[in-house]
Parts: sequence; structure tokens; C-alpha cells
Amino acid sequence: MLFDAADFDAHETVQFVHDSATGLRAIIAVHSTALGPGAGGCRWWQYADDAAALTDALRLSRGMSYKNAMAGLPMGGGKGVILKSPTAPKTEALLEAFGEAVNSLGGRYVTAEDVGMVDADMQVIARRTRHVSGLPVHGNGVGGNPGPMTAEGIFVGMRAAVAHKLGRHDFKGVHVAIQGLGSVGGALAEKLAVAGARLTLADIDADRARAYAARLGGAAVPVADITRVAADVFSPNALGAVLDAATIAALDVAIVAGAANNQLATPDDGARLAARGILYAPDYVINAGGIINVVAEYLGNADAAHVARAIARIEGRLADIFSEADRSGRPTDAVADTMARALIGRGALAAAA
Repeated sequence: MLFDAADFDAHETVQFVHDSATGLRAIIAVHSTALGPGAGGCRWWQYADDAAALTDALRLSRGMSYKNAMAGLPMGGGKGVILKSPTAPKTEALLEAFGEAVNSLGGRYVTAEDVGMVDADMQVIARRTRHVSGLPVHGNGVGGNPGPMTAEGIFVGMRAAVAHKLGRHDFKGVHVAIQGLGSVGGALAEKLAVAGARLTLADIDADRARAYAARLGGAAVPVADITRVAADVFSPNALGAVLDAATIAALDVAIVAGAANNQLATPDDGARLAARGILYAPDYVINAGGIINVVAEYLGNADAAHVARAIARIEGRLADIFSEADRSGRPTDAVADTMARALIGRGALAAAA
């Protein structure tokens, strides 16, 4: 039963979508609208089963509530997942059907691109709803692929972690092991290389990893080996749940800082990292750059300079979390969760007043 699902967290809305004409099967989860409409991207992914898709939608939407609250955005948390299937290719008709599902929620959910989706897909979805972001940039506006903005947030957030844990204020000679070289991981690798970091790279596309390594002067290793590389920083930028009891035990790094959502496989994994003395940058705090850009586009109330300033604040926000974790002796993820829930709670009280 949905209400008994392990990751159900008093979600306001969970909508199961089926369109027989296109084969669309999707889930839209809205966790909270206490601070505003539930904002979060839509991913197109082939799940092991329907239960895995539901778990992803529930976890991702809750993470978006926390992410948007911590970023100071007037938005709640939501997420869409489209179940990829060989019998239902990603056609324009299927995307339009998803847009109609988004529109049926009357603005309670604002979608954007995530794994498996691109700018062009958002344009098709926008034919059926205005509650969409990540559209092409026009003039001096903001918008488009949020990946580079996410990468900028990871870069400044990682800098806060390196300063706190290693006492370093630049990346010269800092060894970073990057897992995943998509639009975020690839842009992050570029930034780190320019800043003087030493890189070890891995991607599910081994040729891509080798190409990046050759161009940036790094090394490429198989995906299965990246979590065991001896480095200063491990940066997960692929899918979630990469940090579990086994991978944490194998890590040979001082810091974990990356863009993947829901990096901790279980609620106990933050404490496991802390017990090993590994500084963890909570994922939904460090990877907020993309949603900052998405929300600015959707609301139409900010320019690129405003977005850049908002992303730069991720560095100080993480520094505060790290300091509070040191002071309290609590894992960084627990500190961040407490802060986020308090912000959402205050929003709910204000809305009820």
C-alpha cells in the first residue's frame, strides 16, 4: 500500500499516470507545497520494477522539498518519473501526454529536465502546460539545460569541503575522483581541471571517460573501480544510492561531494561516513545550482547575475553545516535535514496563519 511505503513521508500528492495511446506510464510525486509549488525535474529511466520507480519518485520529491528550502527558494518539492520501456519510445506524443498530466495538477507541480531528458523534451512538454522550466534561453534571460549551473554549485560547495577538511583554499593538486561525466559531471571536471585539480574519471561510457581524461590530463578507470580510488575527494555525479555499507567501507577519501541525488542508500549511511571521518556534503544542499536556475526562469524574476550570486551562497551554507556538525557531533546529513524541516515547518505555519 502506498501509505506504508518506506519512503512515503506525508507526501501531499502521488499521481500515477497512464496513457494507453502513447504507452506513457509515469509517477508524479508532490512532497510539500508549504513554501510554494512543488518544483523538481522529470527523469526518463528504465526501472527494475514499478516499486523501484515509486521509491525513486518519493525519495526524489522529498529531496526537492529539502533542496528548495535550503536554497531559500519560494518552492516546495516535487518530482516526475517516466518509466522507460522498449514498447513506449520517447515520442513527442508521449511527452505531450506527460505535459497534460502535469497541467492537470493546476500548478502544484513544476517540471524540468532530469536524467534522460533534454531541453527539446521540455519544449514539447510546454505545448501542453506552462508549468515547465528548462526551456531555451532568449536574450539576457535564464533557462536552458540546468546542468552547468548544478556543476557550478558542486564546484563552490566542494571548495567549502576542501577548506573545512583539508585546510586548503584552492584545488591545486587536490585529487578528485569523479563518477559520471554527463552534463554535470563533465562540466565539473572541466572546472576542476582549470583550477589545477588532479582527476581520476569514470563513466558508464568508458570511451567518454577516456576522452575526458586525455583532454584534461587525468586518468580514466572502470566504473566499478572509482569508489576504491585513493583520492582527496570522491564526487558521485551519476544515479543515487551509491553510498552504502560496502562502498563506504571501501572509500579511501577525506570528502564526498557530488551532484547525484539521494547518494545515501539508507538513513544510516551518513553516520557511517562520519564514523570513518569522511566529510559528506549533503547532496540536496550542494547540488542546488540547477534548481536555482530553473526557479529563476519559471518565476521570471531574476537575471543571470542574480542566479550566479544565489549559487555562490552554496559555499557558505555548506560551511555552516560543517561547523554545526563539528559542534554537535551529528552527521552532516542529519544537520541539514533538521535545518530543512525547520524551514518547511515555518512555511507551513505561515501559510496557515
